[in-house]
Amino acid sequence: MTSSISAWLWSERFWLPENVSWADLERPPPGVEYPHLRDIVIALPLAVGVFLLRQLFERLVAKPCAHILQIQAGVPRRALSNDVLERVYRSKSCPDSRQLEGLSKQLDWDVRKIQRWFRVRRNQDRPSTQKKFCESMWRFTFYLGIFIYAIRHLWASPWMWDTRQCWYNYPFQPLSPGQYNYYVAELAFYWSLMFSQFTDIKRKDFFIMLVHHLATILLITFSYTNNMIRAGTLVMCVHDSADIFLEAAKLANYAKYQRLCDGLFVVFSICFFISRLVIYPFWIVHSVLFESWEIIGPYRAWWLLNGLLLVLQVLHIIWFYLVARIAVKAIFKGKVSKDDRSDIESSSDEETRSKTPVHTLKPKDNGHNGSLNGDAHDH
Repeated sequence: MTSSISAWLWSERFWLPENVSWADLERPPPGVEYPHLRDIVIALPLAVGVFLLRQLFERLVAKPCAHILQIQAGVPRRALSNDVLERVYRSKSCPDSRQLEGLSKQLDWDVRKIQRWFRVRRNQDRPSTQKKFCESMWRFTFYLGIFIYAIRHLWASPWMWDTRQCWYNYPFQPLSPGQYNYYVAELAFYWSLMFSQFTDIKRKDFFIMLVHHLATILLITFSYTNNMIRAGTLVMCVHDSADIFLEAAKLANYAKYQRLCDGLFVVFSICFFISRLVIYPFWIVHSVLFESWEIIGPYRAWWLLNGLLLVLQVLHIIWFYLVARIAVKAIFKGKVSKDDRSDIESSSDEETRSKTPVHTLKPKDNGHNGSLNGDAHDH
């Protein structure tokens, strides 16, 4: 039964072009290597290693840098002990107006006081600026290192300058050590992000990021398995380029270098637009959709891989809308402002709510600490 499931899962009719079999890829010419799925299984244990390396990096490198920049861990203000409110908080951290009015009657507390308690309690569970600085410094270091490695490898590759080279003689294209190392490093990193997303700073775009990481892992795995590695390296390189500036802007923001932060965020916005809304769709996706159709023709896995590429493009459009809102405010107001994907609430939010009449209150977790205050982006 196991063999029949494996045969169905790895059907040649699905994964490979017509008249190509797995056996053909098992017998490369002397001195040539073709990719095999078993070669990248090592990415899973490496993901654990990447996660542990991150812990060491944050403790031994990022944390001392935070101390030098006088970014303190800080002790959050603690909410007053109250068993009734604590039970409600565990089931719903941001109660609606009806629940607030019920609690007000039960405890004989003012609604604004109860709102303030929930705000303080939510912030009590949230990470310090130092923790977010360490997380961003790790991401910045990885993105910068892997992008330099990718450019160094791709610069001498003909398919970087002529994307049609991605499809000539496909799928019988040799695998170079540089391509293999790049794929394994990226796959291990994204697996580590999948694991750490459940322990990292929580964002309102948690599920969007989950879809993004899953689509990325599937794309990396599938493109490696059926030897779409040339196009795959271009996709990964384009994605890493903008993230360098986002993480750099976050670091400047946490260190309170506001002008540097504003400038870096504008650079990030421009780079994001060029890389993910111009180069990615009109250069890479165009090649995978049209040039590959022309040279090798479509097959079943071709539709799946293109579907995943288009999922990523939809996410890019959503993210650019959020990014553009912040960038426009940075340009016209001279300061990077906050967006709706926040993870920290400020007292000013509470004061704004407190000015609203009780009968019209619809409390929400309207924390407005934007993407520069710790939003996870990879990617």
